[in-house]
Amino acid sequence: MVGLVDTDSFAKWGAHLLATAPADWDLELRTVATPRSASPEQLRSAFRGLDRRLAHLRHDPPAPNDVDAVVEELRVDPPDAVLVSLIGPVAELVIDEVHRRIPDRPVLVSGLPGISFPAKWKGIFFRARADLFVLHSHREVRAYDEMAREGGVQPHFALATLPFARSATAGASATATASVRDSVVFAAQPSVPQERADRALVVQWLVATARQHPEWRVVIKTRAAAGEHQTHREEHPYPDLVPADAPANLVVESGPMAEHLDRAVALVTISSTAVLEAAARGVPALTLTDFGIGRHLINEVFVSSGLEGDSVDLVDGRFGTVRPSWMRDNYFHPTSEDDWQQRLTELMARRDAGTLVDREPARRSRGGVLRRAWERKNALGGADRSALGWLALAIGAPIRTVKRLARKAMALVDPPEPVVVAAPTSQRAASGGSATSGRSEGLGDRQQQLVSGGDPG
Repeated sequence: MVGLVDTDSFAKWGAHLLATAPADWDLELRTVATPRSASPEQLRSAFRGLDRRLAHLRHDPPAPNDVDAVVEELRVDPPDAVLVSLIGPVAELVIDEVHRRIPDRPVLVSGLPGISFPAKWKGIFFRARADLFVLHSHREVRAYDEMAREGGVQPHFALATLPFARSATAGASATATASVRDSVVFAAQPSVPQERADRALVVQWLVATARQHPEWRVVIKTRAAAGEHQTHREEHPYPDLVPADAPANLVVESGPMAEHLDRAVALVTISSTAVLEAAARGVPALTLTDFGIGRHLINEVFVSSGLEGDSVDLVDGRFGTVRPSWMRDNYFHPTSEDDWQQRLTELMARRDAGTLVDREPARRSRGGVLRRAWERKNALGGADRSALGWLALAIGAPIRTVKRLARKAMALVDPPEPVVVAAPTSQRAASGGSATSGRSEGLGDRQQQLVSGGDPG
């Protein structure tokens, strides 16, 4: 089985999912060159803790290769299966190229890294032709199954335990027991929240936490160093928002999340998958709900998890533990319920027997050679140097710009429904405390005190 990866999050997820394959499978991993390919340092971080079959990747990460070369390697020496762990447009391109160029093609497996609830149509759309689509909770499988049927796509979803949400001891490093636990780690996300003012507010809460708790290191854990790419674009990096007078115990660091959790007193985030990694280790956690609860924040899934909180909880040092009633349906099901390996084995047997059936694409109109060139250029950017790609870009870019402007104009005329589906909540409300959980009922005064430098006590 060969894994193909590109960005930081897809590299981490793809490699670690690949590593959970049966012990007698031969595994390889290759990096595809895309506009957001992970740097060697990001790959070394992503590949931390891999099993013996892939452990060498940590010290010698594969250099990115272009799509045509990767597909040609698969054609010349076809594996039994390929894990397409690539960002959406690139995944669609690679899956399409394998279908077109490899007669006795391998089984194609794809999926999404981390938390994928609520279901996302684009995720299905780009990966509809994969033979198997891996998800990580019963709740996700139900949601994607329903959305696929509504969109005219035959469901092809399988369940796997999220590699980062395994047992409480599986992810801990060998030196974890000897490490000092002195850090509150904030898991940053590149696009959640999206607005600069909201991200600056998060930094102010972290500054207030560092001042209130000089015994802790408050770590803004970033996903990329300056100049490195991420799966999602980051317009307002947190390091740029840290004030010059921030206390010395507020630090910005990158590196493997697992190493940060070895020192963590608690993990704080808006909705990063790292919160599941923390919960699996038994590290207290907090998913901040100050901006509400909704699809755009990727935090609906945490309702009733026991992990929801707000900035007051953060500064007061009040963190949550995951509720057993939430776990089985949300990422912590028994591994005996995983079916992705069994279903993949069955698909490989069909391939060997010549009965593997090609799935239909979700994209109903391909538009011929020029349309494929546009999709390729859109997926690969500068990594596609073909003349046809540049021609497609010259024709397609103005059309795309007009469409985007039209959508913005329509949004002004007919604004979309509010995206916040629930109000902020807190650990205090969950525990039956007397403090209010509503921003309009007093929490705003408390938050204002925190960010204005007043005594949070």
